[in-house]
Amino acid sequence: MSLNPARFASLMAAALAACFTGPAVATEPPYPSLSWTLREFQNYNRAFEAPREQLLNPLFLSRWSQQSLENQLEFIGRSADDPSWTLGYSPLLGELLEGLLADPDLMVSLPELLIGQATKTLGDPSHALSLSLNSEVTPLCAAHALPCTGDPFRYPSVDPFYESEAVVEPVVFYDQACARISGRVWRPRERALRQRPAVIIENGSVQAPETVYWWAAQALVRSGYVVMTFDPRGQGRSDFQAPSGGQGSNANPAVFWEGLVNAIDFFRSSPAQPYPHNAACAGAYPTEVTDSNPFHDGIDPDRLGLAGHSLGAIGVTVVQGLGATGADPWPGLLDQLNPVDAVVAWDGAIPPGGGTTAGVSGSIALLNPFVEATSQPELPRFGARVPLMSQSSEYGLAPVPFKEPPDPEARLGAFQGWRAAGVPAYEFTVSGSTHFEWSQLPLFPATSWCPVIMDGQCRGGWGAPVMEYYTVAWFDRWLKQPDEAGFHSADDRLLDDDRYANRFSFYYQSARDFTTRQGDQQECEDIEAGCEPERRRFLGLF
Repeated sequence: MSLNPARFASLMAAALAACFTGPAVATEPPYPSLSWTLREFQNYNRAFEAPREQLLNPLFLSRWSQQSLENQLEFIGRSADDPSWTLGYSPLLGELLEGLLADPDLMVSLPELLIGQATKTLGDPSHALSLSLNSEVTPLCAAHALPCTGDPFRYPSVDPFYESEAVVEPVVFYDQACARISGRVWRPRERALRQRPAVIIENGSVQAPETVYWWAAQALVRSGYVVMTFDPRGQGRSDFQAPSGGQGSNANPAVFWEGLVNAIDFFRSSPAQPYPHNAACAGAYPTEVTDSNPFHDGIDPDRLGLAGHSLGAIGVTVVQGLGATGADPWPGLLDQLNPVDAVVAWDGAIPPGGGTTAGVSGSIALLNPFVEATSQPELPRFGARVPLMSQSSEYGLAPVPFKEPPDPEARLGAFQGWRAAGVPAYEFTVSGSTHFEWSQLPLFPATSWCPVIMDGQCRGGWGAPVMEYYTVAWFDRWLKQPDEAGFHSADDRLLDDDRYANRFSFYYQSARDFTTRQGDQQECEDIEAGCEPERRRFLGLF
């Protein structure tokens, strides 16, 4: 006898609903049991809500297709306007072409140009050999098309946010190895009476351009922050490699901390204190670069936060801790001391000294050594220096169901490292979540993030509202001042467990340890369980 898969799923969901009605504490199923398996079936099913919703929504598919094409055409236009962004460009070729175009008498100018270029090449062979290797697919997501479009409803052509709420300026600057970095700076449209707090957002690696993190940029701008998004070297619309051949992305994970320090320097630059790497790299490409942050005058230099995803989450945890006691010194060129004041790490926080990266490996423990080897080859020495919020996934990069209960403390590595150092920390894991919750890539496995399209925008979802809510609340707690929106409510939002704790993982402990503005110590070992660690010791399993 065979059972229709859809019918089987329906029966399992119905059985699960019957088994688990009522308070979470009263319904913890024993393992092994049918009820445990049924609950896991329903939880795992959440990891594929987003692609199901998107495939079944013609409006989403139409908008996505249109925006993907617009991004593709924009990419082609950039290459046409500035050929140095294309695959075969090198400094040698660029200077030869520039010289020949400047002098129509080719027979006269060519020998002189060749002699000049030969002299340069003898002094620096990389002058002739280096190629940008940029193309439509290198870096991956260079066109910001197909899944790399991100949420297609967050673009200026359809989103009133850009006309009514924000001013956004594109920027290009050199990193320390003279790779061109493409990004944007964002600020609230309404001018403030005082300088605002700021947050820099760092991508994850490989298929994770800045576009897929615009949800966070918009939320922070709406909350009164100046924001910067950018593609690290080897990612999105930045250079695939440096002129010297220095790589980016996972081929050189150091760009996620070294490049982040460069981004901080650029973000904190001004006409009075220009970004130094632009001068050092002058002439590497004919591209016009941005001398300094165009929004420099609206930023409070004493209030800086960092948020990062995946390898970017490793980047922010490393960079915040440079200059701490026993750590490597702060390497930035514009600040003598580390200027970072708070961080949020999306599925990639690590404790000082390195270790397992939050939820990246999901239920596949065998992935941990591979993930660590490709993301933490030679970490700088860093400490737990500023308040950290770590947000983790359950099922990680390659969602596979759990066959048995995981270690409930497996996501607490960074949290415990911060707690041991006496620095405020907060860790939570959303049930049913994958590594792609924070990088909104259409059709990638993730919990719901566009269940309803209303007023031309995606509304609702499962994991996305939780991650946005706590990201903003954490920065408000540590970066806002008394006369700014969000200052007085930040503690209450972080402690309002009735709002979203029912979406926290029932496998992994979510925990917090920080002091409120009133000086009250808020320490909780298991938020989802109501701060009762005994709950997880049912049947003597833990």
